[in-house]
Amino acid sequence: MSDPDISVVICVYTEDRWEDILAAVSSVRAQSYPALETLLVVDHNPALLERLTQEYKEPTEGTEVRVLANAGPRGLSAGRNTGIAASYGEVIAFLDDDAVAERDWLRRFAEGYADPRVLAVGGRTMPVWASGRRPDWFPEEFDWVVGCTYRGLPAGRVRVRNVLGGNASFRRTAFDAAGGFATGIGRDGDKRPLGCEETELCIRLTRARPDAVLLIDDRAVIHHRVPEAREHFGYFRTRAYAEGLSKALVARSVGAGKGLESERRYTTRVLPAGIARGLRDALLARPGGAGRAGAIVAGVLTAAGGYVVGSVRARRGGAAFAVAGIEGGPHG
Repeated sequence: MSDPDISVVICVYTEDRWEDILAAVSSVRAQSYPALETLLVVDHNPALLERLTQEYKEPTEGTEVRVLANAGPRGLSAGRNTGIAASYGEVIAFLDDDAVAERDWLRRFAEGYADPRVLAVGGRTMPVWASGRRPDWFPEEFDWVVGCTYRGLPAGRVRVRNVLGGNASFRRTAFDAAGGFATGIGRDGDKRPLGCEETELCIRLTRARPDAVLLIDDRAVIHHRVPEAREHFGYFRTRAYAEGLSKALVARSVGAGKGLESERRYTTRVLPAGIARGLRDALLARPGGAGRAGAIVAGVLTAAGGYVVGSVRARRGGAAFAVAGIEGGPHG
């Protein structure tokens, strides 16, 4: 099977991340497997749209960069859907606006698509802590709180239920089969840090295409900046609660069986092992051991509380999100 053309979509929303955005684009331009194009989708920020348009209006050596406005409601899901509709590639890859990709990132994605059954390939996301090091109390089992690969995910190139959205790619036919990202689940600028839009999409995809294979290849690496504000327990707790709310929406959409399938193993095996490690480290007087064990317990309880609240809200008001078809643009 021939190597696929890959379009890269980077969704952006704030000028506060200007240098991060430029670094993300530069990392795509430096890929050993060249991208067909890079699309910067600006989320309802006219000043940022104009500034990026000026920045990339002159053609330069390397991958073409196109700047466009989010054509849907405010939020990450609609921005991604805008990028999908406007792109030309057989495969669409997504990179966070505050991350940089290693040189072989797209090459590893492309290798995964040698099997025609593969409809999605994700990678490994490594944290870059603003303070220069991981906080002693912060458990690796909860690195998903800061958008990174967490302890408990399998190593190598393996089949998974869902990829993680900030470092992921999908074959275009996946969106033809399942539609786009659901709006109302994922992030919306600086509002409550919801998530799980990629989880809901992947479950919906495997329902539409039971033969579909979804992979994570941990050699497809990006480095994701973690700002200082997210290194504190207050953000940890807020993000865990929001994850519970999001999981309730996913379970409402696709059923608790599939919606919580991976989470059951995580809570019954991965997290107890993490608590035991933390307590052992505390007994050995290693820094942060008791804090890590306590953070795991607090994270589980907070996420569970969010799930209960989200489930009640979903039952009362119905699922507060919508699945978009991918229309318009080059492939409309």
